[in-house]
Amino acid sequence: MGRTLYTPEHDAFRRLTRSFFDKECAPHAAEWEARGLVDREVWLKAGEIGLLGWEAPVEHGGTGIRDYRFNAIMTEEFIASGSAGFGFALHNDVLPSYLIDLTDAEQQARWLPRWVTGETIGALAMTEPGAGSDLKSMRTSAVSDGDDYIVNGAKTYITNGILADIVVVAVKTDPEAGRRGISLLVIERGMAGFERGRKLDKIGKRGQDTGELFFDNVRVPKANRLGEENEGFSYLMRGLARERVACAVTATALLDRAIVLTTDFVRGREVFGEPLGAKQNTRFRLADVAAIAFACRVLTDRAVGQLVDGTLTSEDAALTKLFVSERQWEAMDTCLQLFGGAGYMNEYEIARLWRDSRVGRILGGSSEIMRHIISGSMDLAGPS
Repeated sequence: MGRTLYTPEHDAFRRLTRSFFDKECAPHAAEWEARGLVDREVWLKAGEIGLLGWEAPVEHGGTGIRDYRFNAIMTEEFIASGSAGFGFALHNDVLPSYLIDLTDAEQQARWLPRWVTGETIGALAMTEPGAGSDLKSMRTSAVSDGDDYIVNGAKTYITNGILADIVVVAVKTDPEAGRRGISLLVIERGMAGFERGRKLDKIGKRGQDTGELFFDNVRVPKANRLGEENEGFSYLMRGLARERVACAVTATALLDRAIVLTTDFVRGREVFGEPLGAKQNTRFRLADVAAIAFACRVLTDRAVGQLVDGTLTSEDAALTKLFVSERQWEAMDTCLQLFGGAGYMNEYEIARLWRDSRVGRILGGSSEIMRHIISGSMDLAGPS
């Protein structure tokens, strides 16, 4: 498929990222999957060549370039290289909306230089054990105490939760105000009372750490608050469209990688005296998969372009994520099926891709939430 979204500058960045992933990540994929954790070294190496936090201002080590196409390229080449586990996407794709857009000069000077180099790994903590992603029901509290907040509560399913050095945490600063009482605090490794729980045992994305976080009377300076008090919900909502585009980019890249692996497999697998790829069922099923991949790529590239030029709406982001994640999952399952028994063996990369894909219908807002957003914009009840 010809793509018009990218310039020669983007193509050069694509070559750089692919070279890095081929050398520094792909050879360790199996080890990181088995351990459930990547080496911190890979973060430092990525930072050395400018693959982390480049959206930060130049004075703090970044380039100041806000162009999501670079983020999409990193995801595409990471997956195309066969790599796994390195949680750069949350660091690069999600956190700039908080660590760059909501910070003052003093906060940026404190956090951004080491975030750019990979010395400081970031995470975002919203979900709670008893409330899921229902922010108005969160229980993690932050009580004002002079120049500090005293934070108590717990978060779960936190990407980069084990490795993270700074965590943007959603807390209730006004427990009676529902969504209007949420604030965002940056809680740092080493603060007394801030503890990690389990490294969670997931179905997929096993190499990327996901953990539990606990806060027991953690004293957090008010200088660590992002933006205004009780405005946290609106800040969180602003970043969701970008996060949903990131989910579509990941899903599309996973499907592209699966097609490469599946076509190679069916060409070499002999069934009843001829290649599996020569069978009509195989050809027709993969033709369907190719059509789905094409539609996902067109829709995803369109959303990336809209994000870059500032025209992406929350409804378009939801439409993109819903269609791509649902259709990609169906197509990924077809690819696994064509591997036969081999597809059920974890030694084959297709098994990992299949497992990794399942969260796409949940992450960044479930398919059910996407349908709620989309249908809400359709005036289905008619005039009142």
